[in-house]
Amino acid sequence: MTNAVVIGASGGIGRAFTQAIADSDAYETVFALSRSDVSLPAPIRSATIDVTNEASVAAAAQATAAAGQIGLVVVASGILHGTDIKPEKAIRVLDPAAMAAVFAVNTIGPALVAKHFVPLMQRSGRSVFAALSARVGSIEDNRLGGWYAYRASKAALNQILCTLSIEAARTHPDTIIVGLHPGTVRTALSHPFRPDEGTPGVFTPEESAAYLMRVLDGLSAADSGKVFAWDGTVVPA
Repeated sequence: MTNAVVIGASGGIGRAFTQAIADSDAYETVFALSRSDVSLPAPIRSATIDVTNEASVAAAAQATAAAGQIGLVVVASGILHGTDIKPEKAIRVLDPAAMAAVFAVNTIGPALVAKHFVPLMQRSGRSVFAALSARVGSIEDNRLGGWYAYRASKAALNQILCTLSIEAARTHPDTIIVGLHPGTVRTALSHPFRPDEGTPGVFTPEESAAYLMRVLDGLSAADSGKVFAWDGTVVPA
């Protein structure tokens, strides 16, 4: 059996993903990595990571590698808003510092995780590297505009995943690299922007994680490089 790693395990979806993976009994150990410690029962092991700090990512990768080969990596970290970060309604309010902070977490962070964790994944036999993306990262599906930094960070993430899938196919031919759109989830990230409670298509973290686990279970190497929504449909580029 291989091990699984969840990055961003202290968030709503990350925590739900971690528990769902542990409940599947498909992995010997599940590593729950986040900026703050996560208290979850065995076989989950908690450790810290900061995806905006490459030394932190490298150290976390080395620590998990000591436990054996990795068969699943899920990057569930992300940022949409914060004290000094708000989704832009118009280009005139674009803040370069806020945009850089969004890219650091949503785009560069997953890329650093891939840099240090994909080499640790098994070279033969099915394995999966998945990162939470978003439908608003689709250029083709953009009908409303706005949210410049978040949209662009997710579009860039999707390009990184596509490019990574091409490279990984040479050394890890059975590894699947995908982005995941979790839908609208009742988490702190979506709270200021999501529809009212009870609106169809709004999920609890546990519901979203269950849908995404089902999507991951049905993927093959031919799906590598794509972005899939919670219902298994492909999100346009």
